[in-house]
Amino acid sequence: MIPHDARPDMTTHATTCTAFEGVRLLASGALKDVALAVKAATERGGGASVLIFDDHTSRPIELDLRGSASDVLARFASQPDGEVRQTDPTTDDTTASRGRGRPKLGVVAREVTLLPRHWEWLNGQPGGASVALRKLVDAARSASEGKDRMRQAQEAAYRFMTAMAGDLAGYEEATRALYANDAARFDAMTAAWPVDVRDHTRKLAKRALDVGASANA
Repeated sequence: MIPHDARPDMTTHATTCTAFEGVRLLASGALKDVALAVKAATERGGGASVLIFDDHTSRPIELDLRGSASDVLARFASQPDGEVRQTDPTTDDTTASRGRGRPKLGVVAREVTLLPRHWEWLNGQPGGASVALRKLVDAARSASEGKDRMRQAQEAAYRFMTAMAGDLAGYEEATRALYANDAARFDAMTAAWPVDVRDHTRKLAKRALDVGASANA
């Protein structure tokens, strides 16, 4: 069972990831190394399904394992570990429309819809509307950084729990403990889970529980 928001990560960004064969930890580490382990497991035909999770988000990752092991490695050769490959459809248009001599600031043009009074206020700020909007966004990000980190960590733990432990005893109670930042209760509710699933779940949950504990300190 995979949660509705756990869309497969179709990018091959160099992240660390973890693969499970059934409830058994198959491999963990760099994406290319895990890919080779998954390929070997699927060729053995053990029967258990293999799932690969991004270690940061717990979103499932789909890999192209066609061909030989050398073929698989060759597909990763142009995307070394640590590189994130993203395509923004607005980037090319923005670059093309940039005036000659205008500095490349890495900004992307997007449409923003506001009420007239909002535009009036923004246009009256030092630097104009664009500068004011950037400052407002940066201030909002700084103010919510801790909450955002905790939410992202909770979501990562929840995605993995739902995919791998959704049918296990204690799942619902563990989920409530996760969002309540109750580490003791969480550990108690996951104690009887298959050891590899339990340990990975606890590792993911620890990030959220640690952030929550810091916020409440």
